Amino acid sequence: MEDIIAVFKERPKLKDPIFVEGLPGVGNVGKLAAEHLVDQLKAVKFVEMFSKYFPPQVLVTDAGTIRLVSNELFYVMRPLMKNDLVIMTGDYQGLTPEGQYALSDRTLQIIKELGVNRIYTLGGYGLGKMIEKPRVLGAASDLELVDEMKTFGVTFSKGEPGSGIVGASGLLLGLGNLYGMRSVCLMGETSGYFVDPKGAQAVLEVLAKILGVTIDFSDLEQKAQQIDAITSKLKEIEAPAVPKREDLGYIG
Repeated sequence: MEDIIAVFKERPKLKDPIFVEGLPGVGNVGKLAAEHLVDQLKAVKFVEMFSKYFPPQVLVTDAGTIRLVSNELFYVMRPLMKNDLVIMTGDYQGLTPEGQYALSDRTLQIIKELGVNRIYTLGGYGLGKMIEKPRVLGAASDLELVDEMKTFGVTFSKGEPGSGIVGASGLLLGLGNLYGMRSVCLMGETSGYFVDPKGAQAVLEVLAKILGVTIDFSDLEQKAQQIDAITSKLKEIEAPAVPKREDLGYIG
């Protein structure tokens, strides 16, 4: 098997396309956001990527059939807008540093051929605590883009993220520079403990303004309510028992 196999279902002719990436990561913020964008815009799948850098497994569908793990690229044609869209999501990131570099580079080769010059990668910024109203932090390939993103409410905070951006969301920016692509990473704050629809919605609200698209967030809001219900139950379980009145005298 080749290291990476890209299977094209079609080769669309796109108009100055913008690329959006959301793969599994911290809180699955990027993956949730990208998948929701695909659903909302009725994006069309045109590439499946298979690789020995993914885990050696197949996934079992609800119908009982199997499929090999993969990453997928979708396109959205927007006749009334200046830019068409290419969206990437999938099952996994590369398991090794070598795999991360190879998969990111292969992705950049594909989108370069499509005419992509602008990249938005989506991810989560793990804080290790529950977040009620997540901010969206940013990193960009140049100062002009930093200033542009600030007008959309993206936060650029010194020292955040302190350890840099690991994985595809960072590599696509760094390697994208070598391909002459300008790029931005949008990171939604998240605890990192759970799949985080709130972080995904925060990222998508910003991205929707940037791309000029209208998105219905009701599905993400419903998922967020389900997660909130789970965390509330966990807090109740972990909460220390309140001593009975007659026991208070024994507390030093």
